[in-house]
Amino acid sequence: MSITSAAPPPQYTEPAAAAPRVRHQARDAATLMAFSAATSVGVAAFFLLLAVAARQA
Repeated sequence: MSITSAAPPPQYTEPAAAAPRVRHQARDAATLMAFSAATSVGVAAFFLLLAVAARQA
């Protein structure tokens, strides 16, 4: 039994897309961090309101 694949190698391959620039990666990272921070604040505010409502009841 052979460990090589039975499929023939592709005759034509698409050219690789250009790698994203560092500034694009930095922008994406900053966007992700802002989204994460906003989500965390929103969840914390929800739990705070829930705790306040539980004390009132």
